[in-house]
Amino acid sequence: MRAWWQDLTDLVLPAECGGCGRPREVLCPECRAALMGAAPCRVRPAPEPVGLPEVHAAAPYEDAVRAALLAHKERGALALAEPLGTALAGAVRAGLGEVWGGGAEDFPPGRGASSGDDGRDPRGDVLLVPVPSARRAVRARGHDPARRIALSAARVLRRAGTPARVLAVLRQRRAVADQAGLDSRQRLDNLAGALEVAAGGVPLLGGGRVVLVDDLMTTGASLAEAARAVRAAHDRWVVSSAADGKDAGRTRQEAVRIRGVEGMYGVGHAGEGLCAAVVAASPDAFHINRN
Repeated sequence: MRAWWQDLTDLVLPAECGGCGRPREVLCPECRAALMGAAPCRVRPAPEPVGLPEVHAAAPYEDAVRAALLAHKERGALALAEPLGTALAGAVRAGLGEVWGGGAEDFPPGRGASSGDDGRDPRGDVLLVPVPSARRAVRARGHDPARRIALSAARVLRRAGTPARVLAVLRQRRAVADQAGLDSRQRLDNLAGALEVAAGGVPLLGGGRVVLVDDLMTTGASLAEAARAVRAAHDRWVVSSAADGKDAGRTRQEAVRIRGVEGMYGVGHAGEGLCAAVVAASPDAFHINRN
């Protein structure tokens, strides 16, 4: 009876801080400061994978931040999704500000040069696209950590006045090996061609500014593969639309603008706008920042 009551109590009152183990704290003030005390910044792994979009992270993956992410991902400390989502929302804002020239804090609804007559940003909603976990990992953990954190981040953005939603349209098209223990080249090879946009997902992605999101970036292989899958799906859609005659008489830029898919393009593409955000990245990705 006592054990049952303790389990029920832990659902309401967390047993310990996810970062340091302090009793009865989801995340204590000191660990929250480690997670969100500094402004999110752009991070770059070395070597940087080809096709990796601009990535912003809230904190280095070390100490309390590492412990909190592992507690959420591997030990089912689901209450940590709230602070981790808040941190991710900050990284999303930073990415939008750099890639789109104005993030959520710059153009709140109904104000600013980017707002339309109805008060909504004509660039569309912020669309958070989580990098999917392997199906076997989701089954083993009982949840998808990146998707859960993304849902929390979308709520934070909406409370701040930014229309945001999660589109879980990426899926694994083949099995991949466990990434643990693989170096950057092995991770790229392991993930090459592993992701795809689900049928019907591309039109949904056309509704706003696409931000790929994950809980952690180490080598950047997962985000680079996610970006490849999104761009490939968009390119097929453009070709299909042209073949159907839907864009007859329009330039490529006009077709992109009318169809609202500018967010599909990544760095180095015309109308670039695809970016990525993570809660944490390896410390080296911060140290070699080359902005």
